[in-house]
Amino acid sequence: MKATVFCDVTDPWSYVGATRFERAAGMFTILVGEPVEVAFRARLLDPDAPSSGRPLREVQAERLGGEDKVDLVDAQVTAAARISGIELNLVEAVEANSLDAWRLLTWADEAAPGAQRELIHQLWRAHFLEGADVADPLVLASRAALVGLELETADALLASEEYADAVRTQDETARSLGITQLPYVVVEHRWTLAGPQSQDDYVQALHQIHQEWRSDSPS
Repeated sequence: MKATVFCDVTDPWSYVGATRFERAAGMFTILVGEPVEVAFRARLLDPDAPSSGRPLREVQAERLGGEDKVDLVDAQVTAAARISGIELNLVEAVEANSLDAWRLLTWADEAAPGAQRELIHQLWRAHFLEGADVADPLVLASRAALVGLELETADALLASEEYADAVRTQDETARSLGITQLPYVVVEHRWTLAGPQSQDDYVQALHQIHQEWRSDSPS
């Protein structure tokens, strides 16, 4: 089965939910023997966000109306992440536009099997654990190299506008589908799972989808 995960590099719930879904897909494959091919597509939280490098908490406080509200939001996602073995470091996270990150991820999906998945996890860790600026070309290119992609090609891509239209098309597709809760999983272009769910819930959903998918497939 094929699954498309709409998410964003700068969204902590995308990180948590996508990680749970991937683990659930692996467990499902072990139990059933049916591989789940996962691809990631952009749903930009804020396409016009500046790449300011400002502390993310400072930006959120201005948007939400105070640090108390930021504390509440951060506590919720931090607790959810910890259940999945992810220790978020939101205090050091900085504001960043994710367009260039997604240009690199779109290229990675074409460049080598598994490269996109490895790269998106590198970028999530950079943004949410290490306080790195995922709009910085040096950060992006170095993370691409870490997953085995060609550094010079990554540098050249980031210095151009290559894949920008493809990323905008991904985002426009997500918006046309009314996607607001991330991550948003689409299985076989038909079944959808909106927002972060538990790993067990994802496994159960995949079982049900698989049964319906097999029953609809020609013999």
